[in-house]
Amino acid sequence: MYRSIRRMQPQDRANVLEMMRVFYASPAVLSNGSEEIFKADFDNCINQCPYLEGYIFEEENTIQGYAMLAKSFSTEFGKPCIWVEDLYIKEPYRGLGLGSLFLRYVADKYPDAVLRLEVEAENQRAVHVYQKAGFEELPYTEMKK
Repeated sequence: MYRSIRRMQPQDRANVLEMMRVFYASPAVLSNGSEEIFKADFDNCINQCPYLEGYIFEEENTIQGYAMLAKSFSTEFGKPCIWVEDLYIKEPYRGLGLGSLFLRYVADKYPDAVLRLEVEAENQRAVHVYQKAGFEELPYTEMKK
């Protein structure tokens, strides 16, 4: 079986929006999002937005999940910063190494960037995957307005 990671395409819209609804309604995310935001995020992923990239995890034409990366610069670390904004794997495909595969893909694609993400402490399965990939908890609070 061949598992692939590929960029989102316009024909992925319905699948990605459905996965986003499930992901944002889960305890893995603090915000519930909205249809307007989901659609805007997807559109930015496929319309060459310089700040957002969208990916599909697929095996034998079966979509198993998606991810979105946001790009910025970290003055704290003095280099580009890649945020893993969304990393969602459909329930039947969890525990098969897709999350780890994608994190290696990102690290290989952006070897000179600092990689960051947010995770709910209660999401221990995801925390374990991230720690296994070398992510460490930062000792400060993030704020937003």
